[in-house]
Amino acid sequence: MKFRDLYSYALEMKADALITGHYVNRIKKNGNAEMYRAIDLTRDQSYFLFSTTQEQLNFLRFPLGQMQKKETRKIASELKLNVADKPDSQDICFVPNGNYASVIKKFRPESFQKGNILDIEGNVVGKHDGIINFTIGQRKGIGIAYKEPLYVININAITNEVIVGNRVALAIKKIYLKNLNLLSDVEEYNNNLFIKVRSTGRLVKAKVNLNDTGAEVNLDELETGISPGQACVFYSKNQFGDKVLGGGWIVKTENNYLST
Repeated sequence: MKFRDLYSYALEMKADALITGHYVNRIKKNGNAEMYRAIDLTRDQSYFLFSTTQEQLNFLRFPLGQMQKKETRKIASELKLNVADKPDSQDICFVPNGNYASVIKKFRPESFQKGNILDIEGNVVGKHDGIINFTIGQRKGIGIAYKEPLYVININAITNEVIVGNRVALAIKKIYLKNLNLLSDVEEYNNNLFIKVRSTGRLVKAKVNLNDTGAEVNLDELETGISPGQACVFYSKNQFGDKVLGGGWIVKTENNYLST
């Protein structure tokens, strides 16, 4: 809503800019705005804003990007704002009491159907009560006694199956993306590039090959907990910090064992 409806309304009002409270940095260079990770990396929201268009970025302002969260709270307290001591949100904002499973059950009841748990060789090693109860990288709650710790490697919604394996099988070496949003010249995607695949994740060195339908990302070091549907955001480093080059949505991953 902020970057669609509110953005359009601000333009209709002939406003000079749209200011938001997101923790990202904006630096203007050669007539266009560039996005960087916030000074407070624990609050940085650049991962979520990778799909912001260049036109929107030029119009937006992010005054909190150069501040620590404690500084923001101090200012709010001095201004006697009733949200000064409001706890940080940990849940999905539109999910009552953080119970996301109830929302999924309402719209996708088939997610609670019983099904098989397979190992990476395709053997049935257990049963599950619904794929909604599993996430990629999950270790606890799988419900299988095995000689070594098992992790959820893949979730196949079409066959209603959960695939499990050891930690090595969880590591991803290649990612395929679609629906790219690029915020920089193509040359910047060739060298000194890093990716991020979750909001709280680290920057991982990678090589990106852009094509007509998306991108192929080859990781210099293996990363775990990656699954289709997540965003993969591109970064480069320069004297101003970690610059956001854009990103895309993960449609497929590969490791040494199987593709998902």
